Amino acid sequence: MGPKSNNGPPIYTLFGVSEHSGSTATSGHYTATVRNSADGKWYWYNDSHVGNSTGEASINGGAYVLFYSRTKGQLRWAGLEEFMRRKGIDPKSNILDEPKVDDEGFTEVVSSKRKKNRIKGQ
Repeated sequence: MGPKSNNGPPIYTLFGVSEHSGSTATSGHYTATVRNSADGKWYWYNDSHVGNSTGEASINGGAYVLFYSRTKGQLRWAGLEEFMRRKGIDPKSNILDEPKVDDEGFTEVVSSKRKKNRIKGQ
């Protein structure tokens, strides 16, 4: 899943639960309990009705889908910049620059082992 960073431990916080009541997934009734990011309070949504709730109340036998947000650490691929520097790649450079082609039509490619290879006709 990409480079890892010790500075970005995966800490997640629950912010919503979709609940289902009924005999099958294709029938029944869905409700939701969601934490409002502006006021930090939990609300229960049932069609056009909204009421106060708690996050703990939503974790029950009807919990169908749990929604989490990452609250600590860096984003996915958090260690990519550090990884690139260890490999001798400048993370701020434009890696999409045109490839270098010599007079014979070969493109220089540097492998992860730093060997120079020549590929004909790119």
